[in-house]
Amino acid sequence: MDTKFDFGEDTATNTVYIRSVATRTLPHEIREQVPGVEIMYAVHDADGERLALVKERSLAFMLARQNELTPVSVH
Repeated sequence: MDTKFDFGEDTATNTVYIRSVATRTLPHEIREQVPGVEIMYAVHDADGERLALVKERSLAFMLARQNELTPVSVH
């Protein structure tokens, strides 16, 4: 099967990655702002730069979609 297929525009730049982050691994200044929260969710771009940090997984996905980004879960 050597038929080329046009997948349209390159969407790789619109992909962001959502992963859980243990709050204890974050800087003290952030931990002070979220007492009692053990897990947060980070939104990263394709280069690994953290774009956002939120308290709920669903909020991370909603934030990405509202900014016309395609969220993908990372384990």
